[in-house]
Amino acid sequence: MAHRYFADTFAPDLAAITGQNAHHLARVLRARVGDVVPLCDGQGREYDAVITAIAPERIELAPGPGRASRAEPATAVTLFAACPKQDKLELILQKAVELGAVRIVPFFSRYCVAAPKNEAVKQQRRARIAREAAEQAGRGVVPAVEEAIPFSALCARLSGPEFDAALLCYEKGGAPLRQLAPPLTGRCIALITGAEGGFAPEEAEALQAAGAQAVSLGPRILRCETAPLAALAALLTLTGELE
Repeated sequence: MAHRYFADTFAPDLAAITGQNAHHLARVLRARVGDVVPLCDGQGREYDAVITAIAPERIELAPGPGRASRAEPATAVTLFAACPKQDKLELILQKAVELGAVRIVPFFSRYCVAAPKNEAVKQQRRARIAREAAEQAGRGVVPAVEEAIPFSALCARLSGPEFDAALLCYEKGGAPLRQLAPPLTGRCIALITGAEGGFAPEEAEALQAAGAQAVSLGPRILRCETAPLAALAALLTLTGELE
């Protein structure tokens, strides 16, 4: 598949790619006026767009007829991942975007080794990683990566009307995912995974009181960067999104 780009500005008769992507397309790939580029409007539609003008840091294109992106899942999974140490969160969000998560929300829980620090700077880098992963994976939208939230805010989100179901990947066990997932096809789902030390008992109780269903990922103990990706892949497979 040819590398696709998300338009930085989009209208039916004129779109533009700017900044680093424009530089890469023009200088590295040596695009020329008249070339056709796979382009997304960021709203789930994609186009074959003809380059009409090339300038430093800006490429203008004329979009052809649009079509719905086949890469966007009908089952909308928001991944809530406890913040791990070092750069493991970047790996999680990159692969979660590739797999098909529609939103990634880091959170801080009791056993998180990482602590809030320079979150605004980190957020810019995380948004760039998500966009690059979405382009590479052929997504029709760039999944949102939210700023890290406290555990109390996570419980509040689950108690509201945002999700049809919430699944808590709990190291102390729960219902088999294969039993819970198929009826959730096409629904909005919150998928929650823990930190290096898992969840404190009172945290697991609070999440379940907020509406989360504990699920098991099997008898093996998965690392905090492995669990969210394994759970997301299993969930999207069981709901038919990876067929």
